[in-house]
Amino acid sequence: MSKNSGRKYTERSRLTSKRSRQTPEGNRRMPEGSRRISIERKQTSDKQRKPADESRRSPDRRKRPVVSSAQENGLKKSDRQPICPVMKKCGGCQYRNVTYERQLAMKQEQVSKLLQPFCRVYPIAGMEDPYHYRNKVHAVFDHLKDGTIISGVYEEKTHRVVPVDDCLVEDEKADAIIRDIRGMLRSFKIKTYDEDTGYGLLRHVLVRRGFATGQIMVVLVLGSPILPSKNNFVQALRKLHPEISTIIINVNNKKTSMVLGEKETVVYGKGYIEDVLCGQTFRISSKSFYQVNSVQTEKLYAKAIELAGLSGKERVIDAYCGIGTIGICAAARAREVIGVELNRDAVRDAVRNAKRNEKKNILFYNADAGEFMTQMAAQGEQADVVFVDPPRSGCSEAFLRAVVRVRPARIVYISCYPETQARDLKYLTANGFRVQGAYPYDCFPFTGHVETIVQLNKPKQLQTANI
Repeated sequence: MSKNSGRKYTERSRLTSKRSRQTPEGNRRMPEGSRRISIERKQTSDKQRKPADESRRSPDRRKRPVVSSAQENGLKKSDRQPICPVMKKCGGCQYRNVTYERQLAMKQEQVSKLLQPFCRVYPIAGMEDPYHYRNKVHAVFDHLKDGTIISGVYEEKTHRVVPVDDCLVEDEKADAIIRDIRGMLRSFKIKTYDEDTGYGLLRHVLVRRGFATGQIMVVLVLGSPILPSKNNFVQALRKLHPEISTIIINVNNKKTSMVLGEKETVVYGKGYIEDVLCGQTFRISSKSFYQVNSVQTEKLYAKAIELAGLSGKERVIDAYCGIGTIGICAAARAREVIGVELNRDAVRDAVRNAKRNEKKNILFYNADAGEFMTQMAAQGEQADVVFVDPPRSGCSEAFLRAVVRVRPARIVYISCYPETQARDLKYLTANGFRVQGAYPYDCFPFTGHVETIVQLNKPKQLQTANI
């Protein structure tokens, strides 16, 4: 490792050189190739997920389970429900034509098929009201040949825009804001962006809403930094929707499928919103990863922390920590928590979140989770509990090797893709871990996606063995 590879953030996000890392006790050396963020003045402390600015507003559609025509024909009439008019073009809701009870049964079967070879799969936890659960809504803007302005989603596997006014999985207030922005464009002479020619201004609108707080963020993604009559536009939008908490202009002038660009300007409010999850308050910026289903996430995290079996004496690693949600929720029950996240914006939010919730026993590192854990293992560091919540691709083999060497007593593995979770369980069980149970949660009704928590323990005789 380079002598200058370790860097730490201060609260003002200035970077200063630092060669060694210590925990609050001052007696543990942390990986040099990471950036630590602390919430204390004299100590300055990854959802390695796809960035929050993905090009579609529905869940990731790659390799998703789909209800085929043959399957549709095989469904009982009682298992079917009215089809969304744009379902086949949008591609976001693969189970939109299936009753919710049948959806849960199909997801239970999917998880059981993959994870039953390792452990008992408990009944899936569904929603009482599975509609309008998405707290983050993205719309792409375009125009027809006759000049009519439209907004909606890209047709699956194309860049043709499918007009959408209302969506049964998206927040209703967010959809209303997007409709009203579309209605304002002509009077303000704002043209929609044309991907082929590069002309036009408005590319996308992103709306995020705090489920518990009701706070709303609106992000206008423009092809250039100048919004004509900016102040009047903001005033008009706020007149229609006084509940909006903040408005941000994001500039994306590149030919890319990514929604958000790097440069942002806050034109109203604080530039972020807050939400409450498991009794903790979290700051959410435009690019931060934050679970889209707040109702189910609260249940998911509560179960994950329960399975960790914390007594207040443990050293906990929160890998792929995002804005610190799991680690901060667990901090009150642990001796020490270390969060690791690749996205710098998310890490800065995590530090602020820890300070906001007065958690002084948590540190955040801006680093790749696999590299961080590998360095940690190489330095002889250990942990008692590891929370793992990786992207759909799962954990790298380097990360899994490092987890084995760190020798935690328990691993709590949260996954949105049971196929890669099963693959990783095969590696961990081959290296001495025992899977105690799998708990599916339906965080994405009407889609083929499911979140699953798996609890792994390591027999005591192996926790002290040399790896």
